[in-house]
Amino acid sequence: MKKFFGYISILLLIAGCNTLDVFEKTVSFSTHEWKANDKPGFSFAIEDTTSAYNIYVIIRHEDAYHFNNLWLNITTQAPHDTLKTQLINITLADNKKGWLGTGMDDVFDTRARITRQPVKLKKGNYTFVLQQNMREEPLQFVLNAGIRVEKVKP
Repeated sequence: MKKFFGYISILLLIAGCNTLDVFEKTVSFSTHEWKANDKPGFSFAIEDTTSAYNIYVIIRHEDAYHFNNLWLNITTQAPHDTLKTQLINITLADNKKGWLGTGMDDVFDTRARITRQPVKLKKGNYTFVLQQNMREEPLQFVLNAGIRVEKVKP
């Protein structure tokens, strides 16, 4: 059994060496519901201004989630810029395939890109704030929400 875990550790280490992640963080909703006034914030710094980046929203939900989508208000504070808020519709399922994210048992993870194409980011600190904007209050069966930033492979 020790060898098995040793091999898994080595594989994870090797896989981690190829990653181009800049930032990834999620927050958990302990009661599995997301209240509209619960607005998780995520901050990170960008140093490399020569690379392009993709930005994703990460959502983890249960199979019992009531909708095929999730409307989010995403507020962004870029370095030396004003606050910008945009309303984005994240598709979580469709009628042909069902849940679009990866799943295990009754939990599904969706990583939805919120930038249409790779973007250049300015040097400095960025802050993203997520707020669910659905009719159901609180929004049931949501476990986690977060942000992921990746460098685009050259």
